[in-house]
Amino acid sequence: MNAAAAIRNGWQKVFGVGASKGRPPPGDASHGPILYLEDITVSFDGFKALNALTLYIDAGELRCIIGPNGAGKTTMMDVITGKTRPDAGSAWFGQTTDLLTMSEPEIAQAGIGRKFQKPTVFEHHTVFENLELAASGDKTIWATLLKPLSATQRDLADSVLETIGLEHVRSLRAGALSHGQKQWLEIGMLLMQDPQLLLVDEPVAGMTPQEVERTAELLLSLAGKQSVVVVEHDMEFVRSIARKVTVLHEGRVLAEGTIDEVQNDRRVVEVYLGE
Repeated sequence: MNAAAAIRNGWQKVFGVGASKGRPPPGDASHGPILYLEDITVSFDGFKALNALTLYIDAGELRCIIGPNGAGKTTMMDVITGKTRPDAGSAWFGQTTDLLTMSEPEIAQAGIGRKFQKPTVFEHHTVFENLELAASGDKTIWATLLKPLSATQRDLADSVLETIGLEHVRSLRAGALSHGQKQWLEIGMLLMQDPQLLLVDEPVAGMTPQEVERTAELLLSLAGKQSVVVVEHDMEFVRSIARKVTVLHEGRVLAEGTIDEVQNDRRVVEVYLGE
């Protein structure tokens, strides 16, 4: 039995039988890495968008991913969420969930939420109705349109409204929100799914300084409850939230560490910060 088969069958005899170098034995899922990308390679017409990328994200961690255009940041998120299948490598969520065997909906249901740069909300529905539509559970047309939220879901929606700072506009149509508020609402819609891992793409693009500050507070408040991966170009924003920063270049990790460590790394200055 190879390592992957052993993992799928309860990690029987994984260690000592070619276990993946990064994954620990099963245990408390609230500690240690929650995401394992190992030697991920993705090629498009001969161009390697990802080149043997290896990356680990800890449970409850807030990680910032930076890098020049074409570094592989979007492709990395596409692999994690099942949109793109790699040519080689492995991708695990937790210790037993092989992302490369799952569809995009299955990955979302497993606990990975992705927020794209442009917010996607139901503009003709109220803020609360957007959260209601995003609630986990039966997604058939009948249930979605007619079944009310359970008491637990309603409590969650109220809590999410407070977290994203939109409780005062809960009855306002989403189309009337500011750009920043729409971004927060979309994060709230993801939180209604109770994800373990959030992937957030350039959350402060187009925001006012006040909205940027509020977004930093929001993402910092989520860390610990969820693992949060933020892809961003705004270095001032990254500095305001970063605990650990990973720099991608040419499809692989160029540097990793605190914001001061990566900003003082000569290689990072040459390929990214010095642009």
